[in-house]
This record gives sequence, structure tokens and C-alpha cells, in this order.
Amino acid sequence: MFPYENLEVYKKAFATNQKIYRFLKGNKGIPGYVKDQLGRASLSIMLNIAEGSAKFSNKDRRNFYVTARGSVFECAALLTFLSDEGEIETGVFDEIGKIYEELSRILFTMIKNLEE
Repeated sequence: MFPYENLEVYKKAFATNQKIYRFLKGNKGIPGYVKDQLGRASLSIMLNIAEGSAKFSNKDRRNFYVTARGSVFECAALLTFLSDEGEIETGVFDEIGKIYEELSRILFTMIKNLEE
């Protein structure tokens, strides 16, 4: 088992990425460029957490967690756009939006802890 697999933030990012993957697969009406952007940003959260956990210095680890948090914001913005366009149901929007808020808070704390 890799160390990142024990991180709660990674587990949440992984599960959220699965939800996004299934959502995008099931919604043919969303333009390809939007689906691609949301899919890549969602993967970026999970992958930057994993890669950051492998870094030896706090500075390097922190940089990857900052990038992951930026991708959380990107996903949240895309989700809001899709909601406003009527492409995502309110319940799904609320559920995933809350998870993004939680991921953002967890990553913020991790980033701040690495600054000390």
C-alpha cells in the first residue's frame, strides 16, 4: 500500500473523482471541452495529493497540495457553471459541492501545517 492511500483527503478525492467520472459519462449533452476540463481538474486533485505525499521536503509537498486545492476551486467553479446551465441536478450539485468545500478545508489545513 502506498502512503497516500492512508490519507483521508486522498480517499475523499478518489471517491469524488469516481462520482465526477460517472456523472460525465452519463451526461452526453455537456460539451466535450467542458467534460474534459472537469475530468482533468478532478483527476488533478487526486493525483497531486498522491504525488505530494511522495515528496521529501515540506516545501515540495506543500506545492502539490496547493495545486490540488487550486483544482478543487476549478472543479467547484465548473460545477456552479453546469448548475446554472441546468446540466446538473440540485441534489448532485449540493452533494459534490459540499465535498469540494471539505476537501478545500482539509487541504488548507495540510498546507498551513507544512508552513510551520
